[in-house]
Amino acid sequence: MDVRNCRKCGRLFNYIAGMGICPDCQRKSEEDFQKVKDYLMENPSATVAVTAEACEVEIGQIKQWLREERLTFSSVEGSELTCESCGKPIISGRFCEQCKNSIAKGLNSAIAKPEAPRPEPPKSGKGPSKMRFL
Repeated sequence: MDVRNCRKCGRLFNYIAGMGICPDCQRKSEEDFQKVKDYLMENPSATVAVTAEACEVEIGQIKQWLREERLTFSSVEGSELTCESCGKPIISGRFCEQCKNSIAKGLNSAIAKPEAPRPEPPKSGKGPSKMRFL
């Protein structure tokens, strides 16, 4: 049994897997997420600061949801997120599409692909190990 302190409220809880917060804080976080999501459905052009104030949620929590791609901005204008590789403004996640593609190409080229087996050349029937029929 793995018992830990919750990172948000400090209470002890039985840790199974995940973020290291207790079930009560997880439930509260999901309720806050639904509040923010519903607010953004009604106000798609709202900024992070306006959304945080209207929903009474921390700005850092909203940015975390944006980085996790659980939320997205409606457009790049006014986006407070930037690509961690090139610095270009993005609507969600950690990297822009060009950097995602270049990272994927780099990973694909790093993996050695197995070569197809080469067929053996046909053996000539002149060897002593061949079976003969009468």
